[in-house]
Amino acid sequence: MALSNSLQALALRQWRDYQWATPGGAFADPKLLLTLEEAYAVQMEVARLRCAAGDAVAGYKVGCIGPGVVKQFGMSGPIHARLFRSEIHEPGCTLRHAAYANLAIEGEMALRIGDNANIVAAFPVIELHQFVFRAPKKTLAELIANNGINAGAVVTRNSETMPPDHWRGAKTLSVSINGTTIDTGALWAMPGGATEALDWLRSDLDRFGEALKPGDLVLAGTPLGLHPVKAGDHVVVSVDGTAYVDCHIA
Repeated sequence: MALSNSLQALALRQWRDYQWATPGGAFADPKLLLTLEEAYAVQMEVARLRCAAGDAVAGYKVGCIGPGVVKQFGMSGPIHARLFRSEIHEPGCTLRHAAYANLAIEGEMALRIGDNANIVAAFPVIELHQFVFRAPKKTLAELIANNGINAGAVVTRNSETMPPDHWRGAKTLSVSINGTTIDTGALWAMPGGATEALDWLRSDLDRFGEALKPGDLVLAGTPLGLHPVKAGDHVVVSVDGTAYVDCHIA
């Protein structure tokens, strides 16, 4: 959809607020009401501004579908949002807590996209979030316009060598902080697993004239909850007791 002057101004404010680690400030105004289509238009325009400033879209996330987040947010998707190259981190990295607005994490399974938008690899990640809602009541429109509150992901080092069949029979995705397991659940948020998540994403992107590209990273959604973290925390995501990816918060 073509952006009105007001939506263009909102997108510019969204991008500036994100740069200052104060995301979504406009939504504190109870008079700001967006349709879902308008919210996606804002998300896309912010992405255009980010890329014009030197970043690049690295893939997409499917969000607000698992029971943990649906209960936490009081609303249900699915929604999609964009991932950016500047916010993809290697395992073992150290992230500055002060660089985020209420930094929170999820344990999640991700996909690497090959030719013809097929899945060539699947692997655990730590999804990062700016866990802030400004409106008096959480809405999907605010979540979408704030890019699914995504702030990046920490990706396991050997991700390219994990084909989807690697996880056949795997049962439990878990998150631990400072050695204590704080959340466990199934690997996939949708009943049809990675395939259902990817099919939904393809279809939803197509509504906006977008498509997956070879090499894209896709976060497939998580049945687990969103967990705020603090300086000094060490986060580890495991599958069936084997640690795959971690990060430190400073």
